[in-house]
Amino acid sequence: MEYTQLGRTGLKVSRLVLGTMNFGPQTEEADSHAIMDAALDAGLNFFDTANVYGWGENKGRTEEIIGNWFAKGGDRRDKVVIATKVFGGMDGDREPWPNHDRLSAVNIRRAVEASLKRLRTDHIDLYQFHHIDRLTPFEEIWQAIDVLVQQGKILYAGSSNFPGYKIAQANELAARRGTVGLVSEQCLYNLAERRAEMEVIPAAQEYGLGVIPWSPLHGGLLGGVIKKETEGGRRASGRSADALANTAVRAQVQAYEDLLDKHGIEPGEAALAWLLAQPGVTGPIVGPRTLEQLESALRAVKLELSEDVLTGLDEIFPGPGPSPEAFAW
Repeated sequence: MEYTQLGRTGLKVSRLVLGTMNFGPQTEEADSHAIMDAALDAGLNFFDTANVYGWGENKGRTEEIIGNWFAKGGDRRDKVVIATKVFGGMDGDREPWPNHDRLSAVNIRRAVEASLKRLRTDHIDLYQFHHIDRLTPFEEIWQAIDVLVQQGKILYAGSSNFPGYKIAQANELAARRGTVGLVSEQCLYNLAERRAEMEVIPAAQEYGLGVIPWSPLHGGLLGGVIKKETEGGRRASGRSADALANTAVRAQVQAYEDLLDKHGIEPGEAALAWLLAQPGVTGPIVGPRTLEQLESALRAVKLELSEDVLTGLDEIFPGPGPSPEAFAW
């Protein structure tokens, strides 16, 4: 495994992040524990979750599965940098009760205590805002975070799904308060969705945030989906199926798979390796449902894409360009 610093911090994390969103809804607890054991054995030390994972009436279930794994001992908790998130309501499928969602100081305090209990730990290494809150000022958010840091309940704060201007706003205010501010941004970023390159990633780099891309395979679209269909394997579903219904997108994905087949590279591994080669990226989140999927992701860390392959990928999936050049002169 390779490691890097998380943004401008002294925290050393693996270049792959273990995403746990499937734990509970799609992967049973015993299998989830086996995947976490295998990830840790491979040197992967950065695990990501969220308080709402488990979904529906089972929100919080994923954190519970991780907490039960920590409770097995063997230095599991000590070796893992655990990241979780706050924003969504925890009232199941019911309408959230007032102050049971978003980023008010009241909800942040409540959510931290609940996550600590489910995770069976005394602190959270990286506490991430799952979405921007247009109703709560950052003065209030940072005051709540400062208290939690002083209490030792969280160590770092990060953002997720923030636009570039909110990253700037949050960290400018933190600087005026004399505090660290955001140290990471978790955003949608992959070969097929590169709009983060316009402003989010430049803002993250300017303010020293590590970039943690989620959905690196774009819902399976970049994982060899056409080849799998042709060979009688698992058919595309959800977002990737909807995308392939578009003739132009299907042609684009076919060109992508043909390019990688020519070079003898697995599509899913190439998509991860491409992200690992991008400036500012700490590591993409991989969300394996099985041990085999984890093993494939681990191979991507050692995969170096040639200039020919990188050029070909840029031709198939051209980025938008930086801001303002992407939309102005």
